[in-house]
Amino acid sequence: MDAMQHTARHRSPTHAEGFAHPRRNIGALGLQNGMRVADFGAGSGAYTLAIAERLEGSGRVYAIDVQRDLLRRIANEAARRGYANVEVIWADLETPRASKLADGSIDLVLVSNLLFQVPDKLPILREARRIVKPSGNVVVIDWSDPALSEKVGDRLGPQKEDIVPEAQVLSFGERAGLGLAREFPAGARHYGLILKPMPL
Repeated sequence: MDAMQHTARHRSPTHAEGFAHPRRNIGALGLQNGMRVADFGAGSGAYTLAIAERLEGSGRVYAIDVQRDLLRRIANEAARRGYANVEVIWADLETPRASKLADGSIDLVLVSNLLFQVPDKLPILREARRIVKPSGNVVVIDWSDPALSEKVGDRLGPQKEDIVPEAQVLSFGERAGLGLAREFPAGARHYGLILKPMPL
């Protein structure tokens, strides 16, 4: 079992969302009908389903995760809600080209509450860079504050040592070919970064 699987297995929907607000946050993403969106580390599907609803049945939302049971739940919930624009993809995103999506085919790649869970973060951002359109965005939302991480039995966030600072994300982003476009407030304990692909 790799680190991503080990950590993700201990996520519940509450832990995955924490103090980030998917419905509120997607308002900052500039979504438009017909867009193709990839949700890396889709987890409980909170963002996938909120984006599918915002797109009003148009476009495509790819929920990508290493946990097959979570993907089944997302697929079932999307079907229950009548969201025909949701597709689930099993992938270990620390592996090159793991998403199986075509180069430059995605309008927006969302990487939410994922980077703190994986030891090797650069491949995830490289995969996001590979599939995003030249005019598209890669959005990173992650934990900024471990204040609620002290009580392990009731932890809502990562351990302090697992927090990935914004500066580190930007450094990895530059190495992957992504530059900062702007920041946005993503919740009481989260930061939000909108990255643009840079010429390779």
